[in-house]
Amino acid sequence: MTPILELRNGTKDYRGVSAVKDVSFTLLPGEVHALLGENGAGKSTLTKMLAGVVQPTAGEVFLDGGQVSLPTPADALSKGIAMVYQETSLVPSLTVAQNLYLTDRKPFHRLRGIYIAGQQFLQSLNFHVDPTALVSSLGAGQKQMVEIARAVHHNARVIIFDEPTATLTPEEKHQFFALVARLRQRGVSIIFISHALEEALQISDRITVMRDGEHVITAPTSSFDRDKIISAMVGRSLSDELYGAHPDRAVRRAGNKVLSVQNLSMNNVVRNTSFSVFAGQITGVFGLIGSGRTEAAKVVAGVLKRDFFHGGEVRLDGRSVRYRVPRPAVKDGIIYVTEDRKQEGFFETMSIAENIHMGALAGGQTRSTTISMREMREIADEWIKALSVRAINGDARVIELSGGNQQKVVVAKALVQKPKLVIFDEPTRGVDVGAIAEIHALINRLADDGIAVMVISSYLPEVLHLSDRILVCRQGRIVEEFDGRNANEETIMYAAVH
Repeated sequence: MTPILELRNGTKDYRGVSAVKDVSFTLLPGEVHALLGENGAGKSTLTKMLAGVVQPTAGEVFLDGGQVSLPTPADALSKGIAMVYQETSLVPSLTVAQNLYLTDRKPFHRLRGIYIAGQQFLQSLNFHVDPTALVSSLGAGQKQMVEIARAVHHNARVIIFDEPTATLTPEEKHQFFALVARLRQRGVSIIFISHALEEALQISDRITVMRDGEHVITAPTSSFDRDKIISAMVGRSLSDELYGAHPDRAVRRAGNKVLSVQNLSMNNVVRNTSFSVFAGQITGVFGLIGSGRTEAAKVVAGVLKRDFFHGGEVRLDGRSVRYRVPRPAVKDGIIYVTEDRKQEGFFETMSIAENIHMGALAGGQTRSTTISMREMREIADEWIKALSVRAINGDARVIELSGGNQQKVVVAKALVQKPKLVIFDEPTRGVDVGAIAEIHALINRLADDGIAVMVISSYLPEVLHLSDRILVCRQGRIVEEFDGRNANEETIMYAAVH
């Protein structure tokens, strides 16, 4: 069978360092091909060469057996190749419908017409998103739905999905997998990049694993299991380290009450919710998208403002506080690590060292008010080593890093501020199995050192694996609390849904 899309001996160099080294890859008509590997393995770079986003340093791209040139993403899209990016590429100031129809060839669109068409199209995909809403007002999960819908709208013959399910709820993932099945029936070929190995095993026909920019193995999915994939990705087994059962795990005893929230309310998104967070414990927060879990955390950290009247009370170390911006919260030791690293987590044109140093400046952790290049590099080198950030050096720009390494920079920028309360929102979103183990170990160390930690996650095994206490959020309220030793997936999901 002639591949519909092929890369032969592809290489891509950045500053003399190869992100992809002499890799060949084929995609067959109507197949779902999973592309797996750690962060920095070269997955996104490889697919961006196929989608016209970056140009290969060496190698050739073939479509339907004939060599093609793809100088821009528009050229790739005109040939039927669409890509859904890990970090959304939507225009924030436009509505959902305007983003869907942005690249249509019609010179003019009636706004009412595209709203009606957008509503019908989104409903056909079972995506519950308002077509008249501004993209800037959407959460990360809804933005991902719009990104997926836009690729399907173009009737592409090849669709590349880069971490499409990272921000979706279990129900939304089910809808996405049903969509993939319908696309495959229509003869669409799909490249599926994901760190969720179970998803790759569930929906793919073939699996390719990359490591350090090189091809490791390509084989039918039936010949793989989770352990074999992980071994190919990292060169060793990590099954016991990731979400393993720990029946004898000791739940940490609660220390001092660091945070007390009573009857917190914000615009009907957060509704009279109350909870506490204790020093030396990891408090997990689980809830479906739209449950108000992220918004409650942002109010605590000063990112969002609670209702002025009847907005409730937030007490830090017994002292009533009301933050209207994050700066005083940071000064008081409250750090929020965002789920949307691209929009809110880092300065993409700055270097790793500059980003981490900005965190140190914000937290008042530098030795002087002037910027010392030596101090900046020392701080950066310390955190690059502590979090195993894969980069040429601290002078590399954050935008040049893989998604998982960008996440590590966001975490470093937060922790350099020496907080007393850290709120992690989806800390391992878009992060590979090796980095997940490292981030989990870091979160556990923070709690062991007496810091109060909140972990907001839509991935239940992560919540169960990390948490000493588990809070369940539904419709803007904390509705249940579980002990970390006795909780299980069924009871938590039941509380989140019913």
